[in-house]
Amino acid sequence: MDIPRPPQAHKQRLRRIAYAGAGLGVVLLITLGLARLKPAAPGVERATVWVDAVKRGPMVRQVRGLGTLVTEEVRWIPATTEGRVERILIKPGTAVKPDSVLLEMTNPELELTAQDALLQLRAAQAEYTNQRVRLESQRLDQEAAAAKVRADYHQARLQAEANEELARSGLIANLTLKLSRVNAEELANRSDIEQKRLSIGAEAVQAQLAVHQARVDQLRALYNLRHSEVEALRVRAGIEGVLQQLPLEVGQRVTPGTTLAKVAQPGHLKAELKIAETQAKDIQIGQPAAVDTHNGVVSGRVSRVDPAVRSGTVTVDVSLEGLLPQGARPDLSVDGTIELERLADTLSVGRPAFGQPQSVVSLFKLDEGGRSATRVQVKLGRSSVNTVEIVDGLREGDQVILSDTSQWDAFDRLRLR
Repeated sequence: MDIPRPPQAHKQRLRRIAYAGAGLGVVLLITLGLARLKPAAPGVERATVWVDAVKRGPMVRQVRGLGTLVTEEVRWIPATTEGRVERILIKPGTAVKPDSVLLEMTNPELELTAQDALLQLRAAQAEYTNQRVRLESQRLDQEAAAAKVRADYHQARLQAEANEELARSGLIANLTLKLSRVNAEELANRSDIEQKRLSIGAEAVQAQLAVHQARVDQLRALYNLRHSEVEALRVRAGIEGVLQQLPLEVGQRVTPGTTLAKVAQPGHLKAELKIAETQAKDIQIGQPAAVDTHNGVVSGRVSRVDPAVRSGTVTVDVSLEGLLPQGARPDLSVDGTIELERLADTLSVGRPAFGQPQSVVSLFKLDEGGRSATRVQVKLGRSSVNTVEIVDGLREGDQVILSDTSQWDAFDRLRLR
């Protein structure tokens, strides 16, 4: 006979739930495992990256900058007076002497003023001469008067002495003797007064002549000024060298202060280098340098460091030593290298594309066999133009990639093909 089966729907539901949970757990485990897997190392052509080896030994610290050759002595010639360019006698590029006339200008008003100053000077000189003659004549008159008084005094004194002899003999009255004595005393006083007048008169003459001499000196200085202004219309080089600039045309009118010409001494050149402000902090006066003129290298030494920073660079002057190569001339573009110091024994490697001195950077170090590279943290020290000091993170003989690897920042390993 038939036996009824117990209901199976509840067990089947539980079984399906268990299967679904197990499937979901497997999916979660697979997802978690895939999430923990590292991305595959990208492949890189070895020929496309720059690889260098860490070395131990001496290291020369240098900085490099572009610049130009400039003359050490340059004379800018400004206009001291207003005038019109009449003639240009020398063209730029011509060798000149200190007294070489570069151009001539005219200024009728200035020339008239100079002529008037000359006439005033001559008039003052004539007045001084006339005054000196007149005062000298007066002084001679005073001397003549003093001489007459002195002669009268001597005569009166002799008369008084003679009257004394006659009075002792009883030949003249006492009143006559007294009168002769009084007359002699009076003439003695007048003689003293005349001598004092002569002394004072000499001082007065000097004082009056000094006033006229001051007037003459004043007008002479004025005339010299006007004359020098007229002479300045003939513009001279002032130094021996080469005329570099003369930005004027015949007929052009110039005002005081206008630049008329530029004269330089081409035999005395120096290099003005533009050094990045981040590299200029260790530059000192006297450090050796080498300047490449693209036609030869000239040695030199740092002679000046500009205290100001302009457009991110510091201007450094290098005085050149020895003979200059052929073709060296002002405004020539040059490359300069300044030696900062020499490190006797240190770890160094080529300077990476990114990474500042005294900083920590990440570099790819090649593994054994050079088939792959692993990212490592490297501490950098002092730097040079092409090399940098290794403080920590690498050892002698390690090979690292120095070129830009920013496109692989998401990877810690590279495969080199």
